[in-house]
Amino acid sequence: MLSTQSRPVIEATLPIIAERISSITPKFYQRMFAARPELLDGMFSRSNQKNGTQQQALAGSIAVFATYLVNNPETTPETMLARIAHKHTSLGVVEEQYGIVYEHLFAAIAEDLGDALTPEIAEAWTEVYWLMAQALIKIEKGLYARQANATIYSNWKLVERTATGADSVSFSFEPADDTAATIAKPGQFVSMRMPMADGIRQVRQFTLSNDVESTTRRTVTVKLDVDGEFTPVLHNSLKVGDVVELSNPYGDLVIDTEGTPLVIATAGIGCTPSAAALQTLAAAGSTREITVLHADQEFASWPLREQMLESLGQLPNAKISTWFERGELPEGLDAKAGYMDLTDSLTADSQVYLCGPLPFMHAVRSQALAAGIPAEHIHYEVFGPDVWLAA
Repeated sequence: MLSTQSRPVIEATLPIIAERISSITPKFYQRMFAARPELLDGMFSRSNQKNGTQQQALAGSIAVFATYLVNNPETTPETMLARIAHKHTSLGVVEEQYGIVYEHLFAAIAEDLGDALTPEIAEAWTEVYWLMAQALIKIEKGLYARQANATIYSNWKLVERTATGADSVSFSFEPADDTAATIAKPGQFVSMRMPMADGIRQVRQFTLSNDVESTTRRTVTVKLDVDGEFTPVLHNSLKVGDVVELSNPYGDLVIDTEGTPLVIATAGIGCTPSAAALQTLAAAGSTREITVLHADQEFASWPLREQMLESLGQLPNAKISTWFERGELPEGLDAKAGYMDLTDSLTADSQVYLCGPLPFMHAVRSQALAAGIPAEHIHYEVFGPDVWLAA
């Protein structure tokens, strides 16, 4: 853990590093991609580089990790590290790449801080970096070892595409080779890798939304982002019979079939883990007390609506409440106008799962905490920077 020599140095310099890290990380990525341009082919997202999402995520994770070590020098933030490790393994990050990141990150820190970066400060922050790196490497090796194969990606053929909700499509794939497939769990995701128009491969993570425990079928449901790079190719160019690369399933937002009362709160396309969990719970004959909460722009926009309602009809102790920002409210469904309110949906022993846009999860998580739900009972998945949740 953090040494007694480094702790006071980190504590004293954390404010300035935390303040400067958001300007350091763009310099780091510029340096690394200039030296290793191949990392942009199938590893790092160009879109996230352009909009600053990747820089924000790295800056936030370093600041949160260092802050945690100062306050808890004998332990590490396991929840945050596990979330990062699952993303890393879905992308195929390997131990050797941590040395590449270290080289260019600390060159960027030296460039930004100049003479203020004394050998003592550099040594202390090097210790922080490698504590985080070694913790991630250990978790990631364990995650790789659990898979049914030793490959990062295998080939899967698109066999069906089905429109659902507004601007969302479910894509179903079957194996295109004989690579052994890992059985997934409800709430997990896969990385999909495809070449873009210029031939450079890009990667996105998508939650499995159907057929989760099948080894012969993978289904993801994807909302079109007209301003993005990846989903327009997926929606407009991918045809039945085409082959893509899918990773093994990863993700620690796994919903068990048994346990204390379960509350699943989602918004928009964030309902994909909820749909998968409900289908799995129904197939297992679960009698768990389940409350499903979903918010959307309007009733017709709700992706996977039919699948979710069908599964709920098979669960004897499940109920659903919905909120819609506009349009007529549907009959025969507990539906309200406006934004989600958890007030009447929580009990002290509830396990709460969240998935949706960051502002939605921030608001709902705050409601759950205010209602007395312990932070460790609130679980979430987010594809992007989540500094406010990691704290």
